[in-house]
This record gives sequence, C-alpha cells and structure tokens, in this order.
Amino acid sequence: MRVFQSDQFVLPLPPGHTFPMSKYRLLREAAEATLPQVRVTEAPAASDGELALAHDPAWITAVAEGTTSAAQQREIGFPWSPRMVERARRSVGATIAAARTALFGSEGVAANLAGGTHHAYAHKGSGYCVFNDVAVAARLMQAEWHRSGAGTRGGLLRVVVIDLDVHQGNGTAAIFADDPSVYTLSLHGDRNFPFRKEASSLDVALPDGCTDAPYLAALDGALAETWASLAAHPPGLAFYLAGADPHENDRLGRLKLTAAGLAERDRRVLDALRDRAIPAAVVMAGGYGRDLATTVDIQRRTLELACASWQGWQTRPRPQPAPECGT
Repeated sequence: MRVFQSDQFVLPLPPGHTFPMSKYRLLREAAEATLPQVRVTEAPAASDGELALAHDPAWITAVAEGTTSAAQQREIGFPWSPRMVERARRSVGATIAAARTALFGSEGVAANLAGGTHHAYAHKGSGYCVFNDVAVAARLMQAEWHRSGAGTRGGLLRVVVIDLDVHQGNGTAAIFADDPSVYTLSLHGDRNFPFRKEASSLDVALPDGCTDAPYLAALDGALAETWASLAAHPPGLAFYLAGADPHENDRLGRLKLTAAGLAERDRRVLDALRDRAIPAAVVMAGGYGRDLATTVDIQRRTLELACASWQGWQTRPRPQPAPECGT
C-alpha cells in the first residue's frame, strides 16, 4: 500500500508548543519497521492552482508571501515561516497523491501520514490547519475524473468525507455547504473545539467521557444514515479522517475510547468502504496524546488495518460510480 509523507518539513515551533510535530517522523519510522506492505513516498507540494480549487486566491497569496496578520497566525496556531508554507503545501500534496492512487491507480486504498486539516476554511486557516487538504483533493479528483473521460461514462464523481477526528470538521463543512456532490459526515465531541460548529451533511455530537460501546453504536448509526442518504448516487471516492484524538489518553480529546475501540472504529469504516467498492484516501488527522508513543501506535494500527483493506482490494474488480440523473 502506498503512503505519502512530508515529515522532513518541520516547523520551528517555540518550546512547550502543544502541537506534536515529531509524531509524523515517529509514525513513518514505525510503519517502515512493522508494515512490510507499506511503500513510503515523499509527498509533492500542492501548487497554487490546486489550492485555488478550494481556497480564495487572496488567502493562498497571503500564506505564500508571509503577509498573514498576527491574528490570523494566532488562529492557525503556528507562526509564519517558509517552512510552514512548504509543510502546508506538502500536507495537501500528500492527500492529493493518496486520493489519486486510490482512485486511478487500481489500489483502492492509500494514505497520507499527516493530513486531515479540516479546520481550514476557503478564506482562512484555523486550529493548526493552514489549507484544507481533503477539500482540495476532493475538488481535484472530481476535475481529473472528468478529464479522464470517466465522467462521460459515469457522471460526476461523488465524494464522501468520513471525519472521525474528535473535533468537528468545520472548515470542510463550510467549503462543501452548498455542494451536493460531496457528503460530509462528522462524528465529534460536542463540547470540544471548534466551539462554533458548521453544518455538515450529517453531524453526530458526542458527550464528554464517551466510551467504546456508545461511540461504536453512534458510528454504526451514522454510517447507516450516510449509506441511506447516498443510495441513489453512491460515492466514487472516500476520504477517511482517522483521528487518534478520541483516545482516553489524548490531551485535547475529552472522550474515553480505548486503543481497541479505535481499532474497531477503523475496521468498521474500512470494511464498509471496501464492501461498497469505494476507493479510500486515509489521512491521520489529530492526535495529542499525553504519551506520544501511544498516539503513534494508534495511528500505526490504523495503517495496519488500511493495509488489510488494501490487500482485499487487490482481488476484486471495482465498479464505476452510478451516473447522475440526466447524464
């Protein structure tokens, strides 16, 4: 299974900063050491044109040229630097590469070892997110699907975003608010950041302290509702944000899932996508464990389960998405 990384692009953060920058290198090393099926590739940088599929040109220019205001940098949570810009571009580029591999490369599943920057809006960044990798990749895959000629045969590429980070995917929800071709599901902590939520296609808010059994029951219900909503026009591509931050050890999570519960969550999502022959780009999203090794192990297990799903894809044909009405 192909995975894409950009962990050499490290931000110069001040001492004591809460963002676990070393997580990405540690996850890559763990994957390379324990998952022989994984093929790790350095991510390309997203271009201005690609970013403009989901972001305002003025925001792209401000980030690239370093003219973001102090308030904008505080909202993101990172000081501006050339490395910040390069890392943000590479994070988007890795999700683009994973989506392209899953959709067009006959792989079925691919992953970004970072990504899941779902708090970034079209016009601004927020919550450690500069650009919205999933939004850009979704728009680009729709365009490439059309250009490939597949759109002529199978209609518009519909996309489903399954966001299981503990924080609501507010930026993604806002970007796709008026776009019926992208269905956004967010299962998140009710009282957690962002404190002003946006409306996803389906939002499931969970109480503080939620444990494995009620979480998995809520997930089953949300997935059932999602598939029912999409029955008339099944998606041809999924983005799965497999955040580790619902874990009981997470500093920012407020939920109480165990590592076993999170693995079962991943298994249910990946099995549902494979059973429906929906290619999936998996991104790691959040994880802020008090013990960073625990976070890394949770996300390594996500990759292990993604590899198992990928192996299942190699032995089955993949149907084209259903055509749009009138096409």
